[in-house]
Amino acid sequence: MDIDITITLTDELLGTVAGDPEVADTFIISKAATDEQRAEEADSLPDVEQAIHKATTRFHRNADGEPFLYDYQIKGFFKDACGALRRADDTLSAKLKAYKKEIDGVIFIAQRRIPLALPDGGEIGICQRPLRAQTAQGERVSLARSETVPAGTTMSFTVSLMAKRLEDLLMEWLDYGQYRGLGQWRNSGKGRFTYQAKVVEAAQVDG
Repeated sequence: MDIDITITLTDELLGTVAGDPEVADTFIISKAATDEQRAEEADSLPDVEQAIHKATTRFHRNADGEPFLYDYQIKGFFKDACGALRRADDTLSAKLKAYKKEIDGVIFIAQRRIPLALPDGGEIGICQRPLRAQTAQGERVSLARSETVPAGTTMSFTVSLMAKRLEDLLMEWLDYGQYRGLGQWRNSGKGRFTYQAKVVEAAQVDG
């Protein structure tokens, strides 16, 4: 079964791909399933010459410079949501065994690229925040910097379920998006969203 999903951000979403092409290729693009996909993701990186700083995490761009997410980022949210809800009381996710294999094996996103439609007057911004880490030498603080798209941004995609029994689970994960969303710094509320879902009716065949 296919379900059309439209997500509307209620808080800004942070970009996740490294602005430095060498870093992106080593740690992100190299994980692409095929050489063709790897080349596609490298081509959609923003121009570093136009970046304020190579350390900024950014969004992939289409040929017109518009930001988008790749399908695996949505599936990554499903895994994150399911993993968290397994620790909550009375959830369907707590009963799903080998959930990562289920999500990888029988849940698919129809679109490879999912455009981010900014609201009227909306612009890509920048979020800077300190990162603190405890090391053997004491606490260290660094500055993280990311592109953002604003609240009100929408994205639409189709989820294909090869197991109808997962429909209610999918809705549970999407419901969780109002608490913990997509992208970086999710624990602060970034990337939270609401959604609309509609089952796509199968076309009737005359005969």
